[in-house]
Amino acid sequence: MPRGKDRVFLAIDTPDPARAAALVNAVGRDIGGVKLGKEFFTAAGPEGVRRIAAVGLPIFLDLKFHDIPNTVAGAVRSALALAPAMLTVHASGGRAMIAAARAAAGEAAIPPLVVAVTVLTSLDDDDLATVGQNGPAAAQVSRLAALAAASGADGVVASPREVADLRRERGAAFRLVVPGVRPAGDEFAVADHG
Repeated sequence: MPRGKDRVFLAIDTPDPARAAALVNAVGRDIGGVKLGKEFFTAAGPEGVRRIAAVGLPIFLDLKFHDIPNTVAGAVRSALALAPAMLTVHASGGRAMIAAARAAAGEAAIPPLVVAVTVLTSLDDDDLATVGQNGPAAAQVSRLAALAAASGADGVVASPREVADLRRERGAAFRLVVPGVRPAGDEFAVADHG
């Protein structure tokens, strides 16, 4: 399990590959990897990912795959060409989809971690009710984390408020990726983004 700075991934939230590279080069010695999401990937594509990967840091490819199992497996296989250290799928895609993603990831010489998104941190209980999910968001997170674990995911993306419960329920070996963690004193330090 990584310790210290190796546990911190810089989230690149820009569509500009030059700006992204500058950010990574500015802090590269102080971080353990780089998270590239949909905004960056849609603008810069695989070549943009390769440009950032050339710095030599692990890449967390946060594309939140969610589709039928065969399509997600194909997307994961395509992503393997970029040698990500970690990638995301939506846990709500179900057991077969998560298992297909895990199996496809396992085809790599160095398989990436497959981490499942349970409930987006931007959603609250009312939002979940509007899409037909009853009960508090915390209960949905717990159910989807259990499904992810049973389906072969290495861990889940979790709000800082969910960490203690998930660690108790899933144990120390289950990976928890916590977005939006910022230095103390940062104006957004208590916000969680995901």
